[in-house]
Amino acid sequence: MNQALYDKLVEVAKAQKAITYAEVAPLLGLDMSQVEDRTAMSLALREVSEHEFDNDRPLLSAVVVHTNNGMPGDGFFSMASDFELFNRDLDDMDRFFVEELTRVFEHHKA
Repeated sequence: MNQALYDKLVEVAKAQKAITYAEVAPLLGLDMSQVEDRTAMSLALREVSEHEFDNDRPLLSAVVVHTNNGMPGDGFFSMASDFELFNRDLDDMDRFFVEELTRVFEHHKA
């Protein structure tokens, strides 16, 4: 897991804010206009949330969102589905995101 990424996401969560993929990319030396870098971003964020999930904490990567819609990317929902926290057929994406982001904020409340 990338410690600088983890630390930044914790800082954002403690501030009760969100951060965009474009704002996170420089931490990892990534260019979000490149497909392979978007894939690398997804994998790095998954590692962070996998670590949190394994330690019974909310999915920290919920604080990373797209600039255009304020929502996380598809990888977030796929990961949540893999962890059996979200079911695309039964659950509402918006509601799941808001609930998970709220859980992250509550967990990291100062």
